[in-house]
Amino acid sequence: MLNFLWAGMMAVGVIWAAFCGTLPEVTEAVISSAKEAVTLSITMLGIMAFWSGIMEIGNGAGLIDALTGKLGPVLDFLFPALDEDHPARKRIAANLIANTLGLSWAATPAGLRAMKELEKLEDDRRAGRCRGIIREKGMAGNEMCTFLIINISSLQLIPVNVIAYRSQYGSVNPAAITGPAILATAASTAAAVIFCRMMDRSGRRRTSGGTGG
Repeated sequence: MLNFLWAGMMAVGVIWAAFCGTLPEVTEAVISSAKEAVTLSITMLGIMAFWSGIMEIGNGAGLIDALTGKLGPVLDFLFPALDEDHPARKRIAANLIANTLGLSWAATPAGLRAMKELEKLEDDRRAGRCRGIIREKGMAGNEMCTFLIINISSLQLIPVNVIAYRSQYGSVNPAAITGPAILATAASTAAAVIFCRMMDRSGRRRTSGGTGG
């Protein structure tokens, strides 16, 4: 769908430029934008590699395991049906820690691994081997939906990526975005948590009602 949207916008822009006689400006903008995109990608690649390395060092030093233990009450609240020894907990904790520090790129690998572990959990449930819960194939479970929504809302205490973007484009005070970013992401995360808990309780009531009937 996104491919069609981007292709449509580019086609409309080229057609409009042809009617208005501004095709040379469009060509110049394409060339300059391509150059700027490469420059920005190289800059962000260095930042991503640095913080991804920091996360790996922390994981190897046992820091992620220690923080996972500290996040136990949070994980129990967000994922009440997830066992304490389930391997997805560590992946989810690493993702939440990275996102909180504004390292969204470094959080992606942990997030993908967490989703794979949660998918295995759903496979077990579909097979009826875990707590007697059976789901249709291809349907995401509560844990998967909750993790995705929390990941998208993404509380950020240090918006590293945004600060890097602002620095790249010559901002006088790149870190000035920190305060507004904390407020905005705190509000979005609070809304996400409330929504997830409401939907989880609603789903439980429907399940219990259907079973009782």
